[in-house]
Amino acid sequence: MSSACRSIFLLGVTAFAVSAGAHAEYPDKQITFVVPFAAGSATDQLARALGQEVTAITKQAVVVDDKPGASGFIGAEVVKKAAPDGYTVFITTNTTHAANEHLFKKLPYDAVKDYLPVTALGKGGQIMIVNMNLPAKSVGEFIALAKAQPGKISFGSGSSSSRVAGEMLQQMAGIELLHVPYKSNPLAINDLLGGQINMMITDMATGLPQVKGGKVRALAVSTTKRSPLVPDIPTIDEAGVKGYDMGFWFAAYVPANTPAAVVNKLHDVLVQATKGTAMQQYYANTGTDLFVTSPGELAKFQFAESEKWKNIIKKAGIEAE
Repeated sequence: MSSACRSIFLLGVTAFAVSAGAHAEYPDKQITFVVPFAAGSATDQLARALGQEVTAITKQAVVVDDKPGASGFIGAEVVKKAAPDGYTVFITTNTTHAANEHLFKKLPYDAVKDYLPVTALGKGGQIMIVNMNLPAKSVGEFIALAKAQPGKISFGSGSSSSRVAGEMLQQMAGIELLHVPYKSNPLAINDLLGGQINMMITDMATGLPQVKGGKVRALAVSTTKRSPLVPDIPTIDEAGVKGYDMGFWFAAYVPANTPAAVVNKLHDVLVQATKGTAMQQYYANTGTDLFVTSPGELAKFQFAESEKWKNIIKKAGIEAE
């Protein structure tokens, strides 16, 4: 090897060593989890349990920063503009990374180009709940009531999963409901309790405590299998709307251009965190299934989910806003 080639080689090795060393201590300061939904939402609850475990592993504080509104746009933009150093992590769902691109004509972010996938964090189902004063004790009775009053029975939603679940019910049951949008599902729950809306299909973490507290009535669950948390509650499919199936998923992303070494370290930490006590309790208490991936697997899963949501939204007859 010539002296010139040796110098170039050594320079490259040195640069690599410096680059690797710059990320070797990650994380060495506070990490922020940005959640695109309100405090109390399923995603917020997951982020807090996950943050607790990440702190136990890394000895670094984790702050959960809720940025609700605009179907996740606000939180998505915050992460998009954050420094690509691994200290701002997007804890999000299929709302921002599979559904929004088919629900809106224009997005302030690109779900693929503006972020790097880290790992999936879980899959969950939803529960159909109604105000206690609504005279419907089953899905069949609800459908009959809606058919008798076209456009008068309302449903709220604070996420794309919740909204599309309601739209699918309309389309598959042949009913016309009044859709009322919210910044987040907990806000919709408040109006459901107050009687401002009649029904919503929401995540278990948000809806089940209200069911168990006797504040709302559960009519069905949205997945094709009954939930072990409420085994006596039928599925919407069982209740007569054949083929109905609507779930959601959680995942972690970081801003584009985050170094691969940081992404890989964060991936390992998050996957380890899902095995911790706080996360295992979250999964058990909310009926969420543990679901983790490699960054590459999440990228492939996200692509497939985007196609799936596109087809669901098109079949439900939802026009992009």
